[in-house]
Amino acid sequence: MTLVRAISAELRKLFSTRMWWALGLILFGYVAFTASVLAFVFGAMGEQLAEAGQPAPTDLAPVIYSIASTIGYVFPVLLGALVTTAEFRHQTLTPTFLATPKRGNVLGAKALVMLVAGALFGVIGLVGSMGTGSPILGLTGLDTELGSADTWALAGRVVIAMALWAVIGVGLGALIPSQVAAIVVVIAFTQFLEPILRLAPTVAEWTGDIVKFLPGAASDALVGASFYSSIAGSAGATVSLDWWQGGLVLAGIAVVLLGIGSLTTWRKDVT
Repeated sequence: MTLVRAISAELRKLFSTRMWWALGLILFGYVAFTASVLAFVFGAMGEQLAEAGQPAPTDLAPVIYSIASTIGYVFPVLLGALVTTAEFRHQTLTPTFLATPKRGNVLGAKALVMLVAGALFGVIGLVGSMGTGSPILGLTGLDTELGSADTWALAGRVVIAMALWAVIGVGLGALIPSQVAAIVVVIAFTQFLEPILRLAPTVAEWTGDIVKFLPGAASDALVGASFYSSIAGSAGATVSLDWWQGGLVLAGIAVVLLGIGSLTTWRKDVT
């Protein structure tokens, strides 16, 4: 019952603030814009190939739809980190731990709630990518693949990936209690460091065996398509985990971060 009460408290904390829907709106706009641009570019490419008497490119729809997680995963990570570090910043951990003395239950409740919130962000991202990308693909004569079971399986894996990313954010927030530091780490790694590392196999193919275990690469492997994988494939450097392996790696990262955070920062005295 203690865990149930902790989950109920975490749900109230999350959905009584504007943070979750503000990040959700930004996620939707960011993903929708990117998916629209890529659909226009790919559509123009297909028209030019058709005029030249060549077949239009195939399997473009999954790349566009997977934009929801390929670039959108930063938002559930931020949400999970902000929800956790806010407890330190606003010094609400003291009443939280007084109400729920078992600190593991508090962290576990946050992880479970953010698992749901991350899945919700996955749905929002898919509405942005599929809702804007598919009409543009259709108008330009490319196959939207909305009638394919594989497309909807991909959508389901996007939701799972985004849910796991939110839990990773909780673990990161527990490990780095400073809200500013956590935000800097998330932005620097997801928007700069990892994208650069993901392109390394296009220069040195041997790096692919290492890069495929990066969290973003594991997420893309779980989903089954991504913009980065397409770039690597065009350069002849396609090295990726199977979808279930990507899921295990991503889940493993979440568990490790939660475990380290629980054993270190989360156990310290609250001042």
